[in-house]
Amino acid sequence: MAAVPGTNQARPGSRLELLELHRQILGCRRCQVAGFLSHAAPVLPDAHRARVLLVGQAPGRVEEGVGRPFSGRAGRELFRWLERAGLGDEEQARRAVYLTSITKCFPGPARAGSGDRRPTPSEVDLCRDHLDRQLALIRPRLVLTVGQLAQDRFLGRIPLDLAVGRLFGPGPEEVDPARARPGRRGPLVLPLPHPSGASRWLNQLEHRALLGRALELLRELLRASSGR
Repeated sequence: MAAVPGTNQARPGSRLELLELHRQILGCRRCQVAGFLSHAAPVLPDAHRARVLLVGQAPGRVEEGVGRPFSGRAGRELFRWLERAGLGDEEQARRAVYLTSITKCFPGPARAGSGDRRPTPSEVDLCRDHLDRQLALIRPRLVLTVGQLAQDRFLGRIPLDLAVGRLFGPGPEEVDPARARPGRRGPLVLPLPHPSGASRWLNQLEHRALLGRALELLRELLRASSGR
């Protein structure tokens, strides 16, 4: 598992610190300068701290246009999942969860087939410290990974069907939800599949059952957290 710098710091950062980080990310042109993008247009959520941080792959074309994470068709499906888990409607979920991504700009359409282009390892590396600093300031208790690329960042290369429906701590190691606590080395990690229609993973009945288990785990974690 990749290290998660800053998650063991004594306190979350202030909103002013988060606003300054957002200002810096919005001004980033690294991938444009390196020739990966024709133009850079980072997409970020409102600058708010939350106990839950959700990490997707990258913004899509709709997100780039409106400047808001998870605003397209995949986002609507994602918010239906979060509502099933007890986070309320879309606007309630946006207030309860800090929504970000591995890379911050729309990478463009896939060269073949449908969907968006997957960011290259070089692009991921150029954007890595943005996510590291978000994690350090937010200091979430729980990270939701959406899709394989985000999952790889926190858990290493584990197939989705061996990760979705399970809860992980640092290591990565599976943890018992009934005894789950974020550790000094980092937050708990709950993997989700990607909600994009371009993904065929959820076409299988057993995979949809794993998603249901993951959402039930999220509901249990939120309930336990609110009761402490």
